[in-house]
Amino acid sequence: MLYGNYRFQCRFETDAELPAYKGSTFRGVFGHALKRVVCALKRQECPDCILRERCLYTRVFETALSQGGQDAVRNSAIPHPFVIEPPPETKTHYLKGDVFECGLILFGEMNQNLPYFIYAFDLMGEIGIGRKVSGERARFCLERVLYDQKAVYERETGILKAPEKLEALSLEPAFVANGSGSRLKVTLCTPLRIKSENKLSAELPFHLIVRAALRRVSSLFNCYGEGEPNLDYSGLVRNAEGIRTLSSDLHWFDWRRYSNRQNQDMEMGGMVGSVTYEGDLAGYLPLIHLAQKTHIGKQTAFGLGKFVAASVV
Repeated sequence: MLYGNYRFQCRFETDAELPAYKGSTFRGVFGHALKRVVCALKRQECPDCILRERCLYTRVFETALSQGGQDAVRNSAIPHPFVIEPPPETKTHYLKGDVFECGLILFGEMNQNLPYFIYAFDLMGEIGIGRKVSGERARFCLERVLYDQKAVYERETGILKAPEKLEALSLEPAFVANGSGSRLKVTLCTPLRIKSENKLSAELPFHLIVRAALRRVSSLFNCYGEGEPNLDYSGLVRNAEGIRTLSSDLHWFDWRRYSNRQNQDMEMGGMVGSVTYEGDLAGYLPLIHLAQKTHIGKQTAFGLGKFVAASVV
């Protein structure tokens, strides 16, 4: 599966007030901007639009509609082909001239549409973002876009280049088969929302990470890659239940977002912190390494479920 991790470097043109966690803010304005860029029938609602199955906006933000119309809306198994990684800092006040960086991850053939996303992100700066300051939302300019530390777009020149070579993610069965004992520390960088027994979990035994990673990876590969990896899913989960939790400082982080679709505030809390596991872990490392790139859990499009994992002595 093709994987593009792009870094959008920007500069505020006015003072800005943003929430501590900025994923919902950036995702929301990004959606509005992309729809403005690509929508051919401006007054048509997406569920009723005859172009919905071909439209870039529905393929990105209304994945169920793009896969089969209104009846498909009930199918929640189709993952979004992108992840927004908002600025990681928790600061809420920015001054004119302050710089920030936002990430955009694209999966599969969606990488071919990078110029539209760059244009949409540039338009976001004109639309404005965050709370109103002196009667208007903060404006910013997109200065450059990086892929693998190389510029694929620079505002100064206006030149857009295709990435030299996109990374291809893969997960072979033999690669996650066996391993020796070790310790692994997992740090949750953004809130992680995982359900266990049909309710959000406030604990993170290793098998929950494995379940979430397998679910995320298999759905992405099925929709945007070469199909689900041929893995022993039940065996991997069963063996993961034997991995011990050595230490944990996980805690719950509460935040809210306003849903325009549902016209109400929504609770979007999740686990943050770190947890260390001990046991026969080596066989899971390729899966964990890959899941770091894709995020796991619920609401990944907002940037939730980002984590890093490292072996410890």
